[in-house]
Amino acid sequence: MTSQPTQSKTMLLSGNEAIALAARDAGVALAAGYPGTPSTEIIENIAKNGGLYCEWAPNEKVALEVCIGASFAGARTLCTTKHVGLNVAADPLFTAAYTGVRGGLVIICADDPGMHSSQNEQDSRHYARAAKILMLEPSDPNEAYHYTRAAFELSEQFDIPVLVRTTTRINHGKGVVKLSSPADLGERTYSTEYNPLKYVMIPAYARMRHEVLEASLLRMAEHGNTSELNQWKRGEKKIGIITSGVSHSYVQEVVPAEWSILKLGMTHPLPEKLIEDFCRSVDEVIVVEELEPYLEHTVKRLGFACKGKELFGITGELNPDRVARGLGLATGTSDVPAHKLPPRPPVLCPGCPHRGSFTVMKRLGLFVSGDIGCYTLGVNKPLDSIHTCVCMGASIGVAHGMDRVLPEEERRKVVAVIGDSTFLHTGINGLINMVYNRSTSTVFILDNRITAMTGQQGNPGYGNTLMGEPTSNVDMEGLCRAIGIKHVYKADAFDTPALFTLANREVNRDELSVIIVERECVLAFKDIIKPALHVDIKECIGCGACLNVGCPALVWNASLKVVTIDTTMCTGCEICMYECPTDAIKKPENK
Repeated sequence: MTSQPTQSKTMLLSGNEAIALAARDAGVALAAGYPGTPSTEIIENIAKNGGLYCEWAPNEKVALEVCIGASFAGARTLCTTKHVGLNVAADPLFTAAYTGVRGGLVIICADDPGMHSSQNEQDSRHYARAAKILMLEPSDPNEAYHYTRAAFELSEQFDIPVLVRTTTRINHGKGVVKLSSPADLGERTYSTEYNPLKYVMIPAYARMRHEVLEASLLRMAEHGNTSELNQWKRGEKKIGIITSGVSHSYVQEVVPAEWSILKLGMTHPLPEKLIEDFCRSVDEVIVVEELEPYLEHTVKRLGFACKGKELFGITGELNPDRVARGLGLATGTSDVPAHKLPPRPPVLCPGCPHRGSFTVMKRLGLFVSGDIGCYTLGVNKPLDSIHTCVCMGASIGVAHGMDRVLPEEERRKVVAVIGDSTFLHTGINGLINMVYNRSTSTVFILDNRITAMTGQQGNPGYGNTLMGEPTSNVDMEGLCRAIGIKHVYKADAFDTPALFTLANREVNRDELSVIIVERECVLAFKDIIKPALHVDIKECIGCGACLNVGCPALVWNASLKVVTIDTTMCTGCEICMYECPTDAIKKPENK
C-alpha cells in the first residue's frame, strides 16, 4: 500500500479532476455515483481517464451499496455525491461504519455553501460525527488529490469508510497539483470472504461491531493528534486561528504572516489534544469555518473561549473579503466598486421540451408539485408553474399528501411533475404509494432521455452505460402499468394543443393517471434541431402571447412593438406558433 518511488508530475487541475486522478493512482477498481453539482465531474473524469470501472447509479443509496459490495470483495472503491445525495445514502452509510471495509472505501461528499445549485446548504461534517466515520477536508485541489490518496490508506488502516468533504470552490476551483506515484497494492486479488460476524448486521453481531467501532474511533483520534494532515503554523501568541477546508485558503490570503494557525485536515474524529495544546498557546482563539459552528462547538466543549460565528455568520459561503471583515482586517476587493450588471437568471434553453408542459399547466391553472431538475426553472416568470420543490422524488409524495386533505375542487388542480432521471432516482416508490393508497392525482413524467441539469449524463432510461456499453432502456409506460396504474398515456411535449386536451381530461378523472411527456433534451440530442421560425411582422399584433412561453429566442422589438425571433437561438420547436392568435409565426418557406 505504498507509493512507487517514481518521479512526480505537476498539473493544473480542478479539484474534481484531481480527485479523479487520485482514484486512479490509489488503485481504485470501481467508482459509482449519481450526478450532482458540484461533484458530477469526478465520475466523468474517471471515465475519461480510463483504467477502472465506473458507473452512474439510479441514486446515491444504490451507488454507495455498489461500492460497499466491491469493498467487501477486497477492492478499493470510490463513491461520489453532493451533500443532499448523502441524505439518500445515509442508510447504508451508518451501517457500513459497523461492518467496516475490506478494500478501502472512500465517499466524496461535495457541499454547496451559498447554494449555487442546491435546495439547501447543509453541513455534511455532521454526518461523519453521527455515523462515526473518519473525515478529511482538503483546502485546495492539490490537497484534494493527496487527501483522497490518504483516505484509502486510512480506510484500510482503521477498517472504516472515509468521508472526504469538499465544497464547491474546491471541486470547481483550479490549482497546481503535484501528482505522486501510483500506489503499489502488491498482488491484491478480489474474492468473497465468509465472515458473518463482520458483514451480517443482525442485532447480536452489530452490538459487537459497535464495540469495535468505538475502539477504532479512539485510535483514529489519537492518530489525528500527530497526523501530518493537521498542521500547526506557530506564530505570535496574541491570536490563534483554527480552520479547515477552503476556509484555510481564505485565512492564508488575509491574515498577517505572524499569526498562529491550526489547520485541521482530519476533522473527524477531531484531534482534541492537539486543539487543546493550540488553544493554550495563544491568548485569543478565532474559529474560521463555513456554515455550521462544527469546530467552534468542539473548542468550547473542551473548555476554551473562542469567537466564530458572531464574526463570520452561519449562512452562505465565505471568501477572503468576508474573512478579512470578520477579523477586522483590510479587504482586498470589496472596496473597489463593481460595475452594475443586469441580472441574468437561469432560464430553460431554447427548444427545451419542458416549456410545452408548463405552458399547458399554466393555462389549466394547475397547482404543480415540482421536483429537482431543469424543469424546476418553471418557477420563474413568465411560466410561473412550479409551486413546491422539496427534494429528489418528493413531487409525487407531496401531491399525494395534498390529494388526501384538500377539498375536491382544489384537489383536482394538484399535479406532480418529475423528470425521467428523478423518477428513476426516487420517484417510483412514491408512485407505488399513490397506487396502494388510491390517489386520484395526475403525475407528469417529463422524459427528455437524459440527466440534463448536471450536464447531460446518462441514466437507466438512456440506453448506454457510462462505460459506453449499450444497455436496456427502462420502459416508463410498462413500469407504470406494472405497478397497477390503468391510465398511462404518452404525449409530445411540442404538440401543446394535444397535450392540453389530454391533461385537461386526466386532471378531471377520479382515478390516478400518468402522462409521460416525451421529447429529447435539445442540448444532448442536437440532431432534433429544425430550421428557425420567423415572424411576419405585418401579421404580428404585438399582443405578447408568444412571450408567455418564456423562450429566450423570442425578442420584443420595442420600437416596432412586435415580436421577432433570434434565428441563432431558435430550434424550430414550434411551441410559440400554437400561442400566436394571428398565426404570425411561420415555418421557413420551402426553397
